[in-house]
Amino acid sequence: MVSGGMSLVKCLLFIFNLLFVISGITILVIGVLALYPYKEYATFMDPKFAAGPIILIAVGSIIFIVAFFGCCGAIKENNCMLITYAVLLLTIFTVQLAAGICGYIYRHEVKRGAEKEIIKSMDNYNSDVEIRDAWNILQSDLECCGVDGPRDWSVKRIPLPSSCCKHLDAEKMCKLSNSYSIGCSSALKDKIEHFALIIGGVAIGIAFVQLLGVILACCLGRSIRKEYNTV
Repeated sequence: MVSGGMSLVKCLLFIFNLLFVISGITILVIGVLALYPYKEYATFMDPKFAAGPIILIAVGSIIFIVAFFGCCGAIKENNCMLITYAVLLLTIFTVQLAAGICGYIYRHEVKRGAEKEIIKSMDNYNSDVEIRDAWNILQSDLECCGVDGPRDWSVKRIPLPSSCCKHLDAEKMCKLSNSYSIGCSSALKDKIEHFALIIGGVAIGIAFVQLLGVILACCLGRSIRKEYNTV
């Protein structure tokens, strides 16, 4: 049995594991939320940029297994389980920290790639049903129109899509006078920036909290080893 200050460490490890499970759920939810805009606007984004949210979803799921090792190790005062817990937690810390930093650093690259795809896809609006549907979803969701504004459609000699207007006129038509004035390029870039900051901030913040769990597990494991060696 651990005693003295290590009893407090054991108690803190229990509390930490509860927070750890909550952080896992948070990471999982953030990953799903960050993946949603990618799936919705996949036509305008490179597949490699889905890696960050997928990593967070995987990490959030694995956290439940790691929390099990932490709880069992603390209850049974099993040094081997505690070391396994600390190693797994340190691995998650590293992956999560890397995902958060990469998501923040490469956000500008994601934005440039999305802008390029938006411009390229506009030419195929009439000929490709998938691209047309993607444009209509993008314009309706982000309340935007064209690449830089509604006049882009007339330049391409394409009638203004109904998704460019929140309310159609009496003739059920979308006209320049009642269309969204914001271009979809800047609207999508703002959304990517928003999610990149969330992913980076949450991943890095929770990663450092998890580092505390590594320290607590190592302290408790060290105390258990000392007690067994003195017996």
